[in-house]
Amino acid sequence: MARSNERGITPQGEDFSAWYNELVLRAELADRGPARGTIIIRPYGYRIWELIEEELDRRIKQTGHLNAYFPLLIPESHLRKEAEHVGGFAPELAVVTHGGGKELDEPLVVRPTSETVVGEAFARWIDSYRDLPMLINQWANVVRWELRPRLFLRTTEFLWQEGHTAHASEKEALAEAMTAVGFYEEIARDICAIPVVIGEKTASERFAGAQRTFALEALVRDGRALQAATSHYLGTNFARAFDMTFTNESGVLEHCFTTSWGMSTRMIGAIIMTHGDDKGLILPPRVAPFQVVIVPIGRDKEIDSVMTAARELNDSLRSSRVRVHLDERTQLSPGFKFNEWELRGVPLRIELGPRDLSASVATFVDRLTGEKEQVPIKDAASEIASRLELFQGALYDRAQSFRDEHTSVVDTWDDFVTAVGQGFASALLCDDVGCELRIKDLTTATPRVIPFDGLSENGPCISCGRPSTYPVRILFARAY
Repeated sequence: MARSNERGITPQGEDFSAWYNELVLRAELADRGPARGTIIIRPYGYRIWELIEEELDRRIKQTGHLNAYFPLLIPESHLRKEAEHVGGFAPELAVVTHGGGKELDEPLVVRPTSETVVGEAFARWIDSYRDLPMLINQWANVVRWELRPRLFLRTTEFLWQEGHTAHASEKEALAEAMTAVGFYEEIARDICAIPVVIGEKTASERFAGAQRTFALEALVRDGRALQAATSHYLGTNFARAFDMTFTNESGVLEHCFTTSWGMSTRMIGAIIMTHGDDKGLILPPRVAPFQVVIVPIGRDKEIDSVMTAARELNDSLRSSRVRVHLDERTQLSPGFKFNEWELRGVPLRIELGPRDLSASVATFVDRLTGEKEQVPIKDAASEIASRLELFQGALYDRAQSFRDEHTSVVDTWDDFVTAVGQGFASALLCDDVGCELRIKDLTTATPRVIPFDGLSENGPCISCGRPSTYPVRILFARAY
């Protein structure tokens, strides 16, 4: 049985899954909802989502997309119009059969995703090439019935954004799908400090109803992969299902080419598992609800002058647009507060006590390194921005080093089995789906992506030994 440390969480090395579940609850990111598999996102966790949302929404709007909202309830017949799509989602659907005290004439599906309801609307809104491209995004919740729920990673209901676009040509639609990939790469790399591998899914791993699926894969600290976002080129599949057509410049009627793409609150789980340690969360400054916490230290009469200085510093940081929190709880010991804010992942702690005041300094404590440094109080506010940037960069570099150290190029089955037990295995594969299934059955690993920047090579398939058919090595891993 795993043992908890003084912070009440199991060390990563003893049981990573227990560490994660306990940390989400102890750090007050989320709680379990009353219905099985549902999540209550608490204010601290929701603020992380808001900061991600602000960054992503800005990028979406800068490229001409408009936000809209589509219904939560979708007629079951809509989903059945695209056979592959409904087949892919059938095990995860939640269906409403009664409403207003009586059985419904047609069951309503609680949206698992919105391609069908959007497709029906686009078909009514698009007549001519002049109506294209149509670039729509929505921020919404979706419901997918999860057999093995885990907070943020897989919950019955979760939050996300989903982009839906229609275009006059395949070339434009593919370019749009890659534009979305660009959004997500920037969010992962620049905002969440997560290095991702970008590439295309194999045919068996594609989104149901897509012609091509592109994905971003992260490697978290237990050596498993986590899909951070996806973007799908849908071709004309949904356009044909919903008769989404336009008259081109020559007066000929054509079907639209469509895309869909999304990032969800799963990204919060990625942040937790990519950066956290045995002390708790380590949050990238750009998504940290509190970038800095000030902890006043002192007793009796000493605390009054310390608190006055702490409030002045707090006001100074706020005016510099730093997300700062002043911990004024006098009933708790400094040690308790230090542990709590380390658990909650605040990047920088400022300790301020009588000795600090007498020397006109504040003590800075770095959450990542644990290093302490005394900084003149007069310089504290001006120092913060550069220190937070250094913290953000150091966190990314640490995650990238971990990923690189846990990525192995393999050519034998034994090496492959070892590699997927530790991280990414870069291997050659043929296009026989049976090989993917054999690998999954024997190792639980799946092909995560065909990397855009993958190693170009030919040779024997890692599973069957026949010549590989993909032009580059594919990344395999066990995944969440």
